[in-house]
Amino acid sequence: MTIRQRISEAIPLILLTILTLPVVLGFVWLVISTFSRRTYGLLPVDTKGNFGGLTLENWKFLVTDKDIWPVTLNTFILAVGLAVGVVLISAMAGYALSRIRFPGRQGFLAMTLILHAFPSVTLLISIYFVLRWISAVPLLGKGLPFIGGFGYNTLGGVILVSVALQLPLGVWLMKGFFDMVSWDMERAALIDGCSRFRAWWQVVLPQIRPGIAALSIFSFISGWGSFLIPYTYMTAQTKSVIAAYLNKLMGETVPMNYSAIAAVGLFQMIPVLIFFIFTQEYLLSIYAGGTKGGQ
Repeated sequence: MTIRQRISEAIPLILLTILTLPVVLGFVWLVISTFSRRTYGLLPVDTKGNFGGLTLENWKFLVTDKDIWPVTLNTFILAVGLAVGVVLISAMAGYALSRIRFPGRQGFLAMTLILHAFPSVTLLISIYFVLRWISAVPLLGKGLPFIGGFGYNTLGGVILVSVALQLPLGVWLMKGFFDMVSWDMERAALIDGCSRFRAWWQVVLPQIRPGIAALSIFSFISGWGSFLIPYTYMTAQTKSVIAAYLNKLMGETVPMNYSAIAAVGLFQMIPVLIFFIFTQEYLLSIYAGGTKGGQ
């Protein structure tokens, strides 16, 4: 290998290192700060400015703050509900759009793409009125266990809105995965007397398990870090999520303890990091959708 070839191969690595270094340093500071009284750059220091000052006091919120665990449970329910809702509806809609020709099919696809490009912020007021209307519906609006209902100021309402906003992307991704599945196995199942639903459930879905896993992971991570929708439509602190809880800590009038805030932020990131480490292969395959085999 010549020197010029080595230089040409090294340039992308050098550029990648330079671009990612600020992000890596930011995460390093986050970890160091959570176990320090204060930091000077990346160095933990004590009150006198000397090296040291390591402490676990920033993590005492796990024991002393009574709101952190209900908030964590709400965040988990939101993430799981978002993943289940998006995958289930997207799998059914994506199959219909990929396999069945019906009037308005192309228009529906175009509309879902437009909806995905629509900023969710512009829909906040209209969604508020819809949730208030649902709140007046008996049983459906309020009073359900765990999620409270599907109206305003309920966890179920936030899940409902989050699923609706994620569906355009999910439908397109599922359609891409269904397009990659050959018609041969499905036709054989239909000829043998299998119903369309059974063919979808037992024949086609197992062929796109990587796509289902990838969309599930993407939706779970999106729900776990969700802030705008929960912060807008849940006013009670006990019904909040970790991101809104973290924002509350930063919005108080008392002087902010950045090390404590960093500890809460790292606490929020830990499940996502563990989740991503074991599922990154499936998450990266979310962009593998193609157009082969589609009708």
